[in-house]
Amino acid sequence: MGCVPVTPSSPGVSARMSRQASKDTSVEMAVRRLLYAAGLRYRLQRRVPDLPRRTIDIAFPGARIAVFLDGCFWHGCPEHATHPKANAEWWRQKLDRNMARDLETTEHLTAAGWTVLRFWEHEDPADVAQRVADSVSAARRRHRHR
Repeated sequence: MGCVPVTPSSPGVSARMSRQASKDTSVEMAVRRLLYAAGLRYRLQRRVPDLPRRTIDIAFPGARIAVFLDGCFWHGCPEHATHPKANAEWWRQKLDRNMARDLETTEHLTAAGWTVLRFWEHEDPADVAQRVADSVSAARRRHRHR
């Protein structure tokens, strides 16, 4: 894939994109509060083993569960993804690379024995927290029976 120069379409677009939160988003904070209230303890922004510059949003290392809360725009949500008209080709390549990196990260962690849970930012935090809690409980039960 050829490299397309990164040139913001306007100073306003550049400023808006630089302010986008990559961690501690409102959805992530809501899910974390619910998990903590349920008595679950986790690690934040844990590095993905053997993959540089990649982190797990919420990790349960003992249970080997990696939780990712993906933004609809940045990760290509099938329901809510949008496609910028300015610099369209550059954005298409950028977002395609994000999705390919997500898939590679999921496959890498799965091959290393982790359960990977991916959620979209538009999903209800209570539902996300419940699904995560259920997965953690199931992993802990499996671990005790070994």
